[in-house]
Amino acid sequence: MFNQYPIGKFTMKENIQKDDIQAWISDIGAAPKQLVDAVEGLTKEQLATPYREGGWKLSQVVHHLADSHVNSYIRFKVGLTEQEPIIKPYDEVAWATLADNDLPIEVSLQLFSALHERLHKLLCSLNERDLKRVVQHPENGQLTIEQLIATYAWHGKHHIAHITTLRNQKGW
Repeated sequence: MFNQYPIGKFTMKENIQKDDIQAWISDIGAAPKQLVDAVEGLTKEQLATPYREGGWKLSQVVHHLADSHVNSYIRFKVGLTEQEPIIKPYDEVAWATLADNDLPIEVSLQLFSALHERLHKLLCSLNERDLKRVVQHPENGQLTIEQLIATYAWHGKHHIAHITTLRNQKGW
């Protein structure tokens, strides 16, 4: 049985330290190469394999990471430039069924890489005041920028682990 949470469920650390933030920003910066490495050499048939029963195909996971992190980038930018903005949730399951998910994964790999280059640069520039800025999520409540950093660092590692865990299980 495949674990839906191969790196464990996300839990928000209560007492976030500067070292935590630096590690998470480093994780975000490293995610594009890790994703490329995770899918390297996979065939179309392998990319069409769900990572677990009832789960997305590996190709959908790649496209989802690009979609989700595009949203994260906008959330960070809005959170840094507006006063306690309400950030918009989106239906990730519906997004995963749209026609652009039929594109080759290379399109989303390029988007993810370029996006993370900008995101990493932005996150590295933040000061303590920036990290404490707040956004309002309609479903998850009030979140600080540092909490968003933690969330998206985990999110990238979580989905990359879906791919690498399946590869290891299948011997690909």
